[in-house]
Amino acid sequence: MSDPLVEAALAARDRAHAPYSRFHVGCAVESVDGEVAVGANMENACYRLGVCAEQSALAAAQQAFGLENVARIAVVGGFADAGEEPGDAVMPCGGCRQAIAEAAQLSGRNIAVICHDHRGRNPAETDIATLLPAAFSL
Repeated sequence: MSDPLVEAALAARDRAHAPYSRFHVGCAVESVDGEVAVGANMENACYRLGVCAEQSALAAAQQAFGLENVARIAVVGGFADAGEEPGDAVMPCGGCRQAIAEAAQLSGRNIAVICHDHRGRNPAETDIATLLPAAFSL
């Protein structure tokens, strides 16, 4: 049986806007009450103005239920033309790890981070404390 959070991340991945890299990423954020907010990477011709899927989903989560209520995050991604071949699990970049760590600080929880390839396979399950030990905090 598949995880509904991963399914939501896959659906978000399908709505990514990545015409330059063709690397589509979707993210789904689940609250402690089971609410889900999603986001996808959104590229821009001015590369530094692009937005990662995790940042997009965390912004939606803040609006929907607040970062202090985040429990789990699922990330899926890969090249748009990857087909059915399995790939490696896509992990959050450093900046996204910091954003997840800040949500963890607000929530007081070590947020679970579930990563998969472009088809929701090859899981790598971890948590933000493992992905970003000794994270910067205020």
